[in-house]
Amino acid sequence: MSDRMPKTRTTAETQKLTLYALDYAQWCDTEALFAPFANEPWAMLLDSAAAEHPDSRFDILVRRPVRTVMLHADSLTVTPPLSAAHRLDTPLDLFATLALATAQVPEVHPEVTATLPFVGGSVGYLGYDVARTIERLPTLAVQETEIADAAFGIYHDALIIDHRTQQAFILCPAERTREAAIGFWQSEPRAVPLPFRMKEAWQSNLTPGTYAERIQRIHEYLKAGDCYQINLAQRFTAQYEGDIWQAYQRLRHANRAPFSAFLNTPETSVLSVSPERFLAVSHEGLVETRPIKGTSVRSHDPLEDQAAAERLKHSEKDQAENLMIVDLLRNDMSRVCSPGSVSVPELFKLESFSAVHHLVSTVRGRLQADRSAFDLMRAAFPGGSITGAPKVRAMEIIEELEPHRRSVYCGSIAYFSRDGQSDSSITIRTLCSVEDRLYCWAGGGIVIDSVDQAEYQETLDKVRRILPVLAANEPATDSLDVSDV
Repeated sequence: MSDRMPKTRTTAETQKLTLYALDYAQWCDTEALFAPFANEPWAMLLDSAAAEHPDSRFDILVRRPVRTVMLHADSLTVTPPLSAAHRLDTPLDLFATLALATAQVPEVHPEVTATLPFVGGSVGYLGYDVARTIERLPTLAVQETEIADAAFGIYHDALIIDHRTQQAFILCPAERTREAAIGFWQSEPRAVPLPFRMKEAWQSNLTPGTYAERIQRIHEYLKAGDCYQINLAQRFTAQYEGDIWQAYQRLRHANRAPFSAFLNTPETSVLSVSPERFLAVSHEGLVETRPIKGTSVRSHDPLEDQAAAERLKHSEKDQAENLMIVDLLRNDMSRVCSPGSVSVPELFKLESFSAVHHLVSTVRGRLQADRSAFDLMRAAFPGGSITGAPKVRAMEIIEELEPHRRSVYCGSIAYFSRDGQSDSSITIRTLCSVEDRLYCWAGGGIVIDSVDQAEYQETLDKVRRILPVLAANEPATDSLDVSDV
């Protein structure tokens, strides 16, 4: 393969993007490559985190978008604005705006992009409250921060690292030379930042007693037939100081999660070590979602760890929870997938991560010819694994029972490539920083036979490689110190 990829010339050379192949050995250290730009507005890293997981293949680094899209409640801001010729009938339609902006990204010669997941397009996050643009929901929980409900950049520049085939590529405007393209991703080391440090203990917005009381209220809804399952989360917060990128580095090394990400916007930094894929779309329109439902804490004792995994694999309660969400996602996908194409090739597969074991299922389908990844996201957002079933009624009850809005939690980090490909995570095991505060959430699905103490402990188990890692001087600790508000 030549260093410079072949491309089709046009009368306006800037209407094409091109690729340069790189020496993988020199361009495989994602952490070191991204570090100089970590605090740059709109620099984003989609990070496989060197995880030993089938989905841990690509790292995608982007910076300096050509356009940004931000949704704040009733205001959608596109900078620079789309031209008058591209005005939308519904200006607050986030998905239509992203689809239009992504479609305007110049093409890359298709012969050399067939194995790449991203060839220019949109990268960013969808917060949980984007659901308010899709469904009519009550407004009861307190909104603590003013950060955007969604924030995306439209990128012509990307660094794509394929750890499976040991290849790396720079994507950039076609008129840029190889030397200039490499220079774009090389920078002098930034000044040594103030070390990251938590200034206080984590505080929860729900005491164990209050959490138990909310579960009892959920049980009343379940017995009344409102829902089959409802997700309930608690929110942790604490003050910090220093370099937020260092916090992400700690989390990255402690978790090695396949859908890790660090997104820096002018309003917030999002730090995610998510294990869960939401929606992936291939070149050919094949769709995959991999919902997680069913959790068991891991043990340092190998025998007890194996026993915990076996108990989870055969837990009728956890299998029932998982199946409810699988059925919900099958229904969501069927709204935009071809009739008869939706299937469940894997059900209740055990997957093990740093802190917990999970049950993971796989649902697949094929998009209808006139549907896109944006249509799919609209049809399925937010993910059923973090809402409940039926989805809308579960979300109404969540709004009633959780004291604060979820913000980025239980939304999605996603990319939408110009060629129709897309991939996204569920933003669990995810934090955001706002000024000098960090916010983190943990929850679980509540069904009729859920036990309040066990469900509360499960939320702590899910963040045992997050909150202690950031709070301690020695990041390897699992000891969790949480104060109740």
